[in-house]
Amino acid sequence: MNKVLILGAGGVAKVTAIKCAQQPEVFDEIILASRTLAKCDLIADAAKRLTGTIIKTEAVSVSMTDNTDLVALLEKHRPNILINLVDPYFDLIVMEACLKAKVNYVDTANFEPVEEARMRYDEQWAMSDKFKEAGLLAVLGCGFDPGVSQAMTAYAAKNYFNEMHELHIMDCNAGDHGHVFATNFSPEINIREVGSPARFWKDGQWVNVDPIISPLESRPDYHFAFNYPEIGPKETYLIYHEELQSLVKNFPTLKVATFGMTFGPQYLAHLRVLQNVGMTRIDEVDYNGFKVVPVKFLEKLLPDPASLAKNYTGKTNIGCVIKGLDKNNEPKSYYIYNICDHAECYKETESQGISYTAGVPPMTGAKMILQGEWQGTGVFNVEQLNPDPFMKALMTDGLPWVEVFDKDVPEVKW
Repeated sequence: MNKVLILGAGGVAKVTAIKCAQQPEVFDEIILASRTLAKCDLIADAAKRLTGTIIKTEAVSVSMTDNTDLVALLEKHRPNILINLVDPYFDLIVMEACLKAKVNYVDTANFEPVEEARMRYDEQWAMSDKFKEAGLLAVLGCGFDPGVSQAMTAYAAKNYFNEMHELHIMDCNAGDHGHVFATNFSPEINIREVGSPARFWKDGQWVNVDPIISPLESRPDYHFAFNYPEIGPKETYLIYHEELQSLVKNFPTLKVATFGMTFGPQYLAHLRVLQNVGMTRIDEVDYNGFKVVPVKFLEKLLPDPASLAKNYTGKTNIGCVIKGLDKNNEPKSYYIYNICDHAECYKETESQGISYTAGVPPMTGAKMILQGEWQGTGVFNVEQLNPDPFMKALMTDGLPWVEVFDKDVPEVKW
């Protein structure tokens, strides 16, 4: 029997649970667990209403130092795979629980310590020998970006390129949720991400750039209008994303690797004000004898990302522009991308497009493991696994993709 346990009950977990429920021929049993049982029950109710599949729900307590409750839950249900969709602070303790209970592991974001906003895989990579010894597979960053972006890169390398020299991951959300200011996923994680220094890979080393919420005059060359298919030109800003770390490691012919994301002027203006008044701080401050983390307090004031879904309009476009030498060592340009419509995502899963693009891939990745398409022991990034069956499955799992070649590839102007 193929069992999957989904840990978390946010917007991404809702999509993953519903997408698993759509494929009972793959997932014989689905267990959804989080610290708040009521949230799990709401997702299970939605899954039953939309798909007819029954999802089991459980309450589980996990701290950054104690996984006893989670280990007991895993030993109770004996799932084949745990899909970890809680905040990335918990990645290491959840991975340790999987080792103890002998369960394969999939997540969507790299481990990040609470006290430091950073994106890197080092601590999780260091656990590879433990997973090998246990005969288990751990797949890191199997969302869209990271995740599909790496599979797209690996697919291009396998099928079109002899050498890849440039990789540009381009992420556009051209949707409108109707709020003056809101984040599409966890406000705390989102703000930590965009408030961190940007960097990109060039000629064998990392080049550091001021954070996106710095004054524009401090980073004049790191934004431009990229022409996104079905959306049009959108101002795109250079930031750093964790998949760049693994991609330049696993594809050493890359001379340049960047990550670009669209932001509206109103969004950036709000972020800069919040930073200037200290509301994006991740350290504790004393308020009338109480310890408060400003960004956590801010998260309580902002709209729940899941609440944005019903009235969200517009589309997302996420993909990769790649340049290099083709199989005949001739110059080649290639662009592969996916488009999602927020309203269509809501019709299918009652979720917005950002949750949808992040929530489908971990289901597809888990399916690859259960069907034997992804095999191995140890800790892997997505691009280290066979991209072909994964990319094929995305076409019918809800994230179809489009390819553009050579002269029709939009220009990247970093």
